[in-house]
Amino acid sequence: MHRDIAALRETETRSISPENPTGERGGGARATDGTGAAAARDLGVGWKVSPSVAIAPHSTYDLAQIAGPGRITHIWLTTHTSNWRRLLLRAYWDGAQEPAVEVPVGDFFGQGWGQFAQVNSAMIAVNPHGGFNSYWPMPFADGARLTLENLSDDEAIVYFQVTYEIGEQPGSARLHAQWRRSNPLPEASPHVLLEGVQGRGHYAGTYLAWGVNSSGWWGEGEIKFYLDGDQAGGHPTICGTGTEDYVGGAWNFDVPGQGYTMFSTPYLGMPQVIRPDGLYRSQQRFGMYRWHVPDPITFRSELAVDIQALGWRSGGRYLPLRDDIASVAFFYLDRPSTRRPPSPVADALEIL
Repeated sequence: MHRDIAALRETETRSISPENPTGERGGGARATDGTGAAAARDLGVGWKVSPSVAIAPHSTYDLAQIAGPGRITHIWLTTHTSNWRRLLLRAYWDGAQEPAVEVPVGDFFGQGWGQFAQVNSAMIAVNPHGGFNSYWPMPFADGARLTLENLSDDEAIVYFQVTYEIGEQPGSARLHAQWRRSNPLPEASPHVLLEGVQGRGHYAGTYLAWGVNSSGWWGEGEIKFYLDGDQAGGHPTICGTGTEDYVGGAWNFDVPGQGYTMFSTPYLGMPQVIRPDGLYRSQQRFGMYRWHVPDPITFRSELAVDIQALGWRSGGRYLPLRDDIASVAFFYLDRPSTRRPPSPVADALEIL
C-alpha cells in the first residue's frame, strides 16, 4: 500500500485550502478577504487572511474540485465538535452524479459520538483537540469533487487542507464509504454495514459507534461477509468470532482492575469508551475501528456485510440486543458509484 518514499515519481503535488481554493501552481497565500482578514489587517496579503471557510446553514460547500487524473493523498480538517454529526462529507469520482463517499464528517474520522477520542491509526489520525487526518488513498481518472453539506440551522466554520497529486493512476479502484445507523437495532436482526454492492473490489475498513442499551456484556456478535453470491445461499464465506475479536481485542476488552481499556494501533482499535456520568449519559458508548489494509477482503462481483449485537442471558444462552449502532464501511470498487442507502438526515444523525 505504501509506496517507496525514495522512488522518483512522475506526478506533481498540489494542495487545496481556503488560501488556495483551486490548488493551482503559485495560487496560495493570495487571499485579500476571508475569516482571518481582520486579524491580518496590519499585515496584509500572505498573512493568514483566509485560513477557514464559513458554511451557511443548509448549504453545501465545495472543498475541492480537481480535473483530470490524480490521487488525494491526505485530508486535514477541523471544526467545532458540534458540527461533527451536522456536516456531511461527500466525494464524487470521475464525473459521477452519485457520491462514492457519503458520511458524517465525525464518523468518517472515527468520532461518531461528537466527543474527542485520540486515534493513532495508519489510515485515520485524530489529534488534540479535533485535528482530523485521513490517509485513505483516493485515486481518480477523470476528476474529483469533495463537498461538505451543513445540515444544521447554524453556520459552520471549517479549516481544511486537501493534498493530492496529479497524474495517471493505472489499475486503481475508487474509494467508497457508506454510513448506516440502527437506532435501535430491530429485535433479533443484524446491523447492516453494506448491501447490494455490485462490481469488483475489496473491503478496506470498518468504524463502529456502538451504544449499548442494556446491562451486561454486549460484544458476542459475529461480523459476516457475503461474497459473490453468498447471500443467495444464505451463508457467508467469512464469519467472525465476536465483536471484540473483530477489532483485535479479547475477553471483554477488560484488563483486570481497569475494566474497559482503550487502545489504538495502526489497523485496529477501540480508542473511545464513554461511561455513564450519572446525569445525562445513561448508557455506555464505544468507538471502534478495523482497517483491512494489510488484509483486504476481495470480491469479484458483489458484497454485503452485517454484524450481530449479542450478549448473554441466564443459563449461558445468547441474548440478541437492541443497541444503537452506527457504522462506516470503507471499500474500493472498480467503478465510481454503486448502491447506497438514503442520504442521512439531521434527525437520524442526532446523538442520543
